[in-house]
Parts: sequence; structure tokens; C-alpha cells
Amino acid sequence: MLWRRFSGEPLRTSIKNAVEETIIRETEAGYKLKVCIGTDSQVRGTDTEFATVIVFLREKRGGFMFISNDRSQQPYSIKERMLVEVAKSIEIAFELCDLFNKYDVDMEVHADINTNPQFKSNEALREAMGYILGMGYAFKAKPDAFASSCCADKMVN
Repeated sequence: MLWRRFSGEPLRTSIKNAVEETIIRETEAGYKLKVCIGTDSQVRGTDTEFATVIVFLREKRGGFMFISNDRSQQPYSIKERMLVEVAKSIEIAFELCDLFNKYDVDMEVHADINTNPQFKSNEALREAMGYILGMGYAFKAKPDAFASSCCADKMVN
């Protein structure tokens, strides 16, 4: 996966190195960090575009994020697409969780799934929640899942 900053500047190192450097820099500057990881997608014609974000929150001091975009031509049902979004978030959470443990940084996985049963995305809620919690990660769904429903949503090309 190729990662970039919000400005569009590509990360010049692996995502793991970039995250570790960021944690060290931010904690040395005196910030208490929390990280939220989320993915959103948009279907356009035969393509499904995904955006995954790693949002760094500085306690009471704003935040910033790293972004990765991805595209698939595989057709998905709404439930499949929601679970692919969750899988993408979990993949990066799993890759980075040892850093969060090492530096004592709280991390949440955010799913762009509605908790209201009237919405189609709700079909995937139970499976997504089980998947995320089963991996041992904190979980947020809409309306609390800002990393996926706001940040990643704005980054889908």
C-alpha cells in the first residue's frame, strides 16, 4: 500500500517506520496520542474505490492523518463491501499494533457501518464487530466512527 500525508506528500518510508517516527516525535513534543484507523469506499461504475486512514489525535490539540487509496474491479454486495472495509482497517491495525503497545498509544478501529437497522450497511454490523473485537481491538461504528465515516470518506478519490 502506498501512503501519503493529507497534503498529498507521499511517505518516503514504510508505514510502520512512519508511524513509529510520528509517535516518537509527538510524544517527545509532549502530546498524548490516540490513533483511530478506518476505511471507507465508494462504488463508481465497475470500480470500488477504498480509502484507509490512520488518524493521530493529540489530546485537546487536534490531529492529522496518513492516507492510502486502493481500487478494485470486483463487484461486492453491500455487506461484502463493508466487511472488506473492516478487513483493510484490521490489516493495518494488526501491522501496527505492536508499536501502539510498545509506546502505550490507545488505538480504535472505526467501521463505516450504521447501527440503525433501517440502513443497508447494518447487515454487516454483527460480523464486523465480532471480527474487530475478536482481534482484541476497540471498536466504533457510526455515528462515533469518525475515522471511517468522516476522514476516510473525504479521501475516497
